[in-house]
Amino acid sequence: QVQLVESGGGLVQPGGSLRLSCVASERIYAMGWFRQAPGKQRELVAGITTGGSTDYADSVKGRFTISRDNTKNTVYLQMNSLKPEDTAVYYCNARRLWPLSDRTGFWGQGTQVTVSS
Repeated sequence: QVQLVESGGGLVQPGGSLRLSCVASERIYAMGWFRQAPGKQRELVAGITTGGSTDYADSVKGRFTISRDNTKNTVYLQMNSLKPEDTAVYYCNARRLWPLSDRTGFWGQGTQVTVSS
C-alpha cells in the first residue's frame, strides 16, 4: 500500500498561484492530480511518469505545470492564472501503470483549493 500525503491547498484570488505537493511512501511509476468540484465528477488534472512523460487536462494547459522529484518520491503541481472554476478538492493519485485512472491506484486525502475574490 502506497501512502500519499498532500499539502499546499488554500484560498487564492483569481489570477493568483498555488503549488501543491504530494509525497509518496515509495517510488511509483505514475503520479498526478485529480480534482472534484461540488456536484461534478472527479477529473484528471495532470499526470507524470518517472521518466517525465506528462498529460494535462485541456482546461489547465498553459496554466498548470506538473513536475516530480524522483529522489524525494514527490510530485508537484504549479498552478498559475487560477480561475474560480479551478475551485475543487485536489487529490493526489499514484499508479504503477500509465495512464492514471480515477478507478484505480492509490489516493491522498485531498486538499481544498478555492479561487475567489
